[in-house]
Amino acid sequence: MLNLYFLCASGAAASSLRRSSFEFLPPNMSELRVVLLGNSWSQRSSVGNFILGTTVFNTEEEPDRCVRVSAMLKEKEIVLINTPDLLHPNIPEDRLRRNVETCERLSDPGPHVFLLVLQPEDFTEEHKLKLCRVLNLFSHRSLDHSLVLISTPREESPGLMETYHQHPPLKEMIRDCHYRFLWQKHLEPAELLTRLGQVVKEHDGKHLNCRSDMEDLMMMRRIHRRRMSGLMMPHSLSEGE
Repeated sequence: MLNLYFLCASGAAASSLRRSSFEFLPPNMSELRVVLLGNSWSQRSSVGNFILGTTVFNTEEEPDRCVRVSAMLKEKEIVLINTPDLLHPNIPEDRLRRNVETCERLSDPGPHVFLLVLQPEDFTEEHKLKLCRVLNLFSHRSLDHSLVLISTPREESPGLMETYHQHPPLKEMIRDCHYRFLWQKHLEPAELLTRLGQVVKEHDGKHLNCRSDMEDLMMMRRIHRRRMSGLMMPHSLSEGE
């Protein structure tokens, strides 16, 4: 049974977006599906609330399951799937895979964008490697559908944002995402939605097909098992031996 939360957003910010004139998705698209990933549940949830213009995610209490919410903006349905802490160094492999599979089902038939919400001072090389592994569990093409959102540092000083921009793990993550990134500071919801829409338009509105990658992986495993079982079968003795 899926752990599914389905909420509709309403409020002044959402109404403002509805009245605005910008178009962030191609006319033939009715739904945008975004998976939120990163190293802080609170930051991911704040960004989700920021996009939808109302409080739908509890920023204080992190659940142990994926959470799905949706809202109508500009006559388009925005679906956000927030994940538990998949970057935790001690998360068991089976739990990690279960959460990824649940996230895939909640974003069926597949996500359009992975929004990577990264806290710059906390994003380590270990986090980067773990994040890349999580993305690869969805698909080896996940980075092509990813946008980095750098959250505002907890302590600010002149030149600090540029320093964090040059921080090796963050810099490499931005490079791997083909230099798609935004700073959260002074960001407006319309700008973020526009950048999400640009990622969608890069792929002609097509979502990521995680199922295809999973099917390929399962096929490779079946082939490997057959080969291994063939190697392990005892050779029959020929006549006369």
